[in-house]
Amino acid sequence: MFHLRTCAAKLRPLTASQTVKTFSQNRPAAARTFQQIRCYSAPVAAEPFLSGTSSNYVEEMYCAWLENPKSVHKSWDIFFRNTNAGAPPGTAYQSPLPLSRGSLAAVAHAQSLVEAQPNVDKLVEDHLAVQSLIRAYQMAYCQHIGVEFMFINDLEQCQWIRQKFETPGIMQFTNEEKRTLLARLVRSTRFEEFLQRKWSSEKRFGLEGCEVLIPALKTIIDKSSENGVDYVIMGMPHRGRLNVLANVIRKELEQIFCQFDSKLEAADEGSGDVKYHLGMYHRRINRVTDRNITLSLVANPSHLEAADPVVMGKTKAEQFYCGDTEGKKVMSILLHGDAAFAGQGIVYETFHLSDLPSYTTHGTVHVVVNNQIGFTTDPRMARSSPYPTDVARVVNAPIFHVNSDDPEAVMYVCKVAAEWRSTFHKDVVVDLVCYRRNGHNEMDEPMFTQPLMYKQIRKQKPVLQKYAELLVSQGVVNQPEYEEEISKYDKICEEAFARSKDEKILHIKHWLDSPWPGFFTLDGQPRSMSCPSTGLTEDILTHIGNVASSVPVENFTIHGGLSRILKTRGEMVKNRTVDWALAEYMAFGSLLKEGIHIRLSGQDVERGTFSHRHHVLHDQNVDKRTCIPMNHLWPNQAPYTVCNSSLSEYGVLGFELGFAMASPNALVLWEAQFGDFHNTAQCIIDQFICPGQAKWVRQNGIVLLLPHGMEGMGPEHSSARPERFLQMCNDDPDVLPDLKEANFDINQLYDCNWVVVNCSTPGNFFHVLRRQILLPFRKPLIIFTPKSLLRHPEARSSFDEMLPGTHFQRVIPEDGPAAQNPENVKRLLFCTGKVYYDLTRERKARDMVGQVAITRIEQLSPFPFDLLLKEVQKYPNAELAWCQEEHKNQGYYDYVKPRLRTTISRAKPVWYAGRDPAAAPATGNKKTHLTELQRLLDTAFDLDVFKNFS
Repeated sequence: MFHLRTCAAKLRPLTASQTVKTFSQNRPAAARTFQQIRCYSAPVAAEPFLSGTSSNYVEEMYCAWLENPKSVHKSWDIFFRNTNAGAPPGTAYQSPLPLSRGSLAAVAHAQSLVEAQPNVDKLVEDHLAVQSLIRAYQMAYCQHIGVEFMFINDLEQCQWIRQKFETPGIMQFTNEEKRTLLARLVRSTRFEEFLQRKWSSEKRFGLEGCEVLIPALKTIIDKSSENGVDYVIMGMPHRGRLNVLANVIRKELEQIFCQFDSKLEAADEGSGDVKYHLGMYHRRINRVTDRNITLSLVANPSHLEAADPVVMGKTKAEQFYCGDTEGKKVMSILLHGDAAFAGQGIVYETFHLSDLPSYTTHGTVHVVVNNQIGFTTDPRMARSSPYPTDVARVVNAPIFHVNSDDPEAVMYVCKVAAEWRSTFHKDVVVDLVCYRRNGHNEMDEPMFTQPLMYKQIRKQKPVLQKYAELLVSQGVVNQPEYEEEISKYDKICEEAFARSKDEKILHIKHWLDSPWPGFFTLDGQPRSMSCPSTGLTEDILTHIGNVASSVPVENFTIHGGLSRILKTRGEMVKNRTVDWALAEYMAFGSLLKEGIHIRLSGQDVERGTFSHRHHVLHDQNVDKRTCIPMNHLWPNQAPYTVCNSSLSEYGVLGFELGFAMASPNALVLWEAQFGDFHNTAQCIIDQFICPGQAKWVRQNGIVLLLPHGMEGMGPEHSSARPERFLQMCNDDPDVLPDLKEANFDINQLYDCNWVVVNCSTPGNFFHVLRRQILLPFRKPLIIFTPKSLLRHPEARSSFDEMLPGTHFQRVIPEDGPAAQNPENVKRLLFCTGKVYYDLTRERKARDMVGQVAITRIEQLSPFPFDLLLKEVQKYPNAELAWCQEEHKNQGYYDYVKPRLRTTISRAKPVWYAGRDPAAAPATGNKKTHLTELQRLLDTAFDLDVFKNFS
């Protein structure tokens, strides 16, 4: 029996007194007011009423109420208040929790007695109705299902749930449904037993103790398919994953069994992943509904719940691309463990995306495998809340707790959950209260830490055996039929095992969770190894610039300050120049013209943290009236989505990563409010973005925009931690690649795990955004974006740098006087990003434009060995130095120095000009900041500073 705090009144049998009070919540008011009733001074208990010895119980209750309204039950308090207010018959307090049809019949009869005779004593005479009501509640709430829903503040939804659980006899199954359930339990159970027999010493994180999960998921999918869903995207942890792949997704068994063969080598490039992390995509016929259904199980790391927002993002994308604006065609199912569901903050972040306009997937079915233990940790140590599912209450999601040893109760709850999602398009939670028969994995000994619990578990009869015995006793199946079902599945497993021995190599691509049909060749290769020019015609640039500097909606009043910004944009277009915001506008607008959907998400991205973007205009006179000029560029353009996110990095970046998984023909960008805020999303970066292709053969073109720059704003708003991204790049600093290779730059991009850039000009920023889509493959793109350069008068680009034939410049070489006479150059400075403008200003002030050359490395990874070799060779008499504004143990130095040394065959030292090592990214003192800046500039331009170190 479940004793839930939100429905405790339902779970405990009611006394006659309590039942009458329950009736009173629904009965019409008496025709007369209680001022007419004589009051007694002596207090009277409820017992005389129950025994029938008091004929004035209601009057006595009324007198007690007059003295202290809190002395009576709330229902009587409301009743007396309504009656005193002169409410006519039939207008008494309406319960917010109306009863089901069966219960209403009993209540209606009781009400008729009350209306006929105001003396409530007579109600007891009809105690059969009372007992009928008690039994109805006991059957609904005191069996193997517990329902949490009374916190939901929607009357219709509460009525709907009550009808599903309080209607007598509603949980009935046909014999055919029972046989199907038994067959699914056989597959779930025997699959785990087969793996245990064949690979007893292998970790597989089996499902023993919650074998009912497989028929539960299939029931949710069946019911959803019946309601019109044709695409289900799933996310889950490791426990039971192989079983889900085999018996829900229907992955070929021989492919699963191959994963246990330690002698097989992986055919695909990359590291691969363990078998219980892999994903899958499969389209098949649903045998129950005879409809096509596509199932995708998203690959995930060991980081529990990290895949939750990724699944949500992929679901949102699939809904977007098929025009499913209400979630009727595409849905998501998320599986959780009880400890992780309660303990991982990303669960909360994901729930809070569930009803946001640009993030909602119109309801997710959450299934919690509640085996009442987290590795070795008891629930009393793992959470402060009564139930592991309490986090779902924040979004008014109903929670259905069910005993997983009652398969029919589980199936009914899963049907209701699927119907809830289909009806209300809101999240719902199914809590499978179960156990874990083995340790955390098959090699683990649980008796070390939970001895009493596991003594009980050892005695527990498996659910398959229990249910089979029940069906045999009911005559639904006989023993030979049951044994034949087992033999049939065992034979399937044995035959697949035999076929698995014929496999010679492992193909990770067979486990791809998000294929892109038509983008690659049939064998998964790029269709070319070249990239066209990323430039545009002047007409297109001018058109986009004109729209960006206007309000394309009539009678729309914008802020006066914004009018000045748009006017400035218009003047730049006339002068054929762009700043950072306008360059971004032109990159986005041109891709929209080419049919590429663009989605920009993050905190405050609509305006931009630094008030530079303004992609959403707000009418100053009409509340909530907005205009997105980017969606007014072309008649048949792709849609542009720009959306301020919730104050979340982990959840939102995971969501956008999932969105980018769905299609290669979209530019999906996530912008951090400040670059260092990405570290609260480090799990998504470390476990998905950086190694995703290597682990799961899954390309992804997501773009991270990370504002970065040392500008005296303190430790927290300065560094996007470029050293971390560069440290995770997969290129070898000590190996010089073949620089004569055809399409060297494209091959470098194809081989890398992600691209890291720090652009110093708006034009180059424009090109790298367009290149991200025009490449014949997809790689994550990390861009360290500027802050002060957004308005720096020198940070401008001419249209000439963006016309047809132009490309992204991996390196921007010196083009001043130093380049005209390279033999006279004494020092060649390499740098990246904003510090270039500090260096050129200082060089000019010192009149050293002919002695010091400055080369900008715009693409840090993959490292531009070929172009930098040309730069070094151009200045034969120059010493080499790397200059950065970051501290020496941060920034780019440790990445750049060994690669530069490899480029020149270690012929010269590479000196350092920058801040000293430090623990914090930047100082919080403005004067110290300026002192540090001047010191690094002095080092950069003192031609004698390194002589003592030679």
